[in-house]
Amino acid sequence: MADDPNQMPGRIFLGKSDKPEYLTLSKGNRHGLITGATGTGKTVTLQLLAEGFAKAGTAVFAADIKGDLSGIAMPGDSKPAFVKRAADLGTAYVPDDFTTVFWDLFGEQGHPIRATISDMGPLLLARLLELNEIQEGVLNIAFKLADQQGLLLLDLKDLRALMQHLAEDAASLTTQYGNMAPSSIGAIQRQLLVLENQGATAFFGEPALDIHDFLRKDRDGRGIVNVLAADKLMRSPRLYATFLLWMLSELFEQLPEVGDLDQPKLVFFFDEAHLLFDSAPKALLTAIEQVVRLIRSKGVGVYFVTQNPLDVPETVLGQLGNRVQHALRAFTPRDQRAVKAAADTFRQNPGFDTATAIMQLGVGEALVSMLDEKGTPEMVARTLIAPPSARVGPITPEERQEIIKRSGLLGKYETAIDRESAFEVLQARGEGRMGQAGAPQSGSPGPNAGAPSQGGGLTIVWGWLAKIFTGGGTGKRQKMSPAELAMRSAVQSAARSAGTQIAHAILRGILGSMSSR
Repeated sequence: MADDPNQMPGRIFLGKSDKPEYLTLSKGNRHGLITGATGTGKTVTLQLLAEGFAKAGTAVFAADIKGDLSGIAMPGDSKPAFVKRAADLGTAYVPDDFTTVFWDLFGEQGHPIRATISDMGPLLLARLLELNEIQEGVLNIAFKLADQQGLLLLDLKDLRALMQHLAEDAASLTTQYGNMAPSSIGAIQRQLLVLENQGATAFFGEPALDIHDFLRKDRDGRGIVNVLAADKLMRSPRLYATFLLWMLSELFEQLPEVGDLDQPKLVFFFDEAHLLFDSAPKALLTAIEQVVRLIRSKGVGVYFVTQNPLDVPETVLGQLGNRVQHALRAFTPRDQRAVKAAADTFRQNPGFDTATAIMQLGVGEALVSMLDEKGTPEMVARTLIAPPSARVGPITPEERQEIIKRSGLLGKYETAIDRESAFEVLQARGEGRMGQAGAPQSGSPGPNAGAPSQGGGLTIVWGWLAKIFTGGGTGKRQKMSPAELAMRSAVQSAARSAGTQIAHAILRGILGSMSSR
């Protein structure tokens, strides 16, 4: 057993050069990069690493661009090529499958993933929407006003309603918050429409994802493999960027500082990363680079998979310690630069010319350089990559549905919740103002008597609260309307989560300030 390269404790067997090549699990949180031309085996290498981490008990999250990675949920089918490759590596091919949970931001091919506008925060949203300094200031005013007036920002219609409220009441709010030009509010609304058109309506809302659902293990102690259906998502690069930064930020906030563990808690694989970086605003790239740099101390590893090393910004590339380079073809000047850039990032091997080897690699071969136990990059080695043990290729829709049913999460995220939030409260305020405009000016004072002309809606809310918690001043509990029940639920929820909201506000400020440097 000790002679089997697959059984080395604390390591993932990658393949064989003139010696077995491994990824050291304790350095798995130092991030990584898998590159190579289309059809050279990047996805197979991604699956091999995902299987290795899962076997070790590390949870895995991977974006599945073409559906090929979904096969990890089913046993391998002993393809002759894989059986032969395993024999060439001195090991036997043993089919295996891995407990898999499928996710989909649109809820079509997996469990839905949602986040609230409040979780995203004004500074990250400003970078996502590519707002200028003045527009960002207006967005910060909107979030400040929402916090002060207890307006929950859960989905896009909440934020839209809040921006409309700012536009309508700008004159009365300017003294307290500063000038808010209609043109700035209009620009934010237009950018929200762009985000909405890319499918963000499905992403923003409740129930919000519990990030700990990514960190589970199965009953055998293996890490759960979380696969995100991203074929449709890739047509919305801004939404993909939103999701990536939000998810990393959530992990950064919620996971404790652990330093270097024996193995990561969670490893992310982002396939076709060039689709992300090509369309991301510069400020967003800065935020991604800084979060990637900091999140490794939380026990999280991030691995980018793309065609060309030049697809990844240098600031991000410098954070990626474990590298696998499949073949590149140098047909154009840009291709030639890519080959040279890829070769220059490796610790050179005197046994061969790295740039030449990159262009000569066959399918299933790669140049491998991993971090050793001291964190130093190993000398690059031309390596025959081991075959994955699960199925390589997509599963059928029927197989996917069966796996979704037995995931243990069915029903937790499927039904969207649209509870009382900023949209409904502001709508009620508008109705209250209309009612006040037609109210008689004489007789006994109504429940809103003495309220400022611009504060009628807020007085209505306080009236609800008084009725909810005092029984309307009558000394006995009164029957509440559905709207009042919703308000009580919202208030109680807010009270329970006050500490969490404060933490969110602090984190939003930290991440926003990082991305603005």
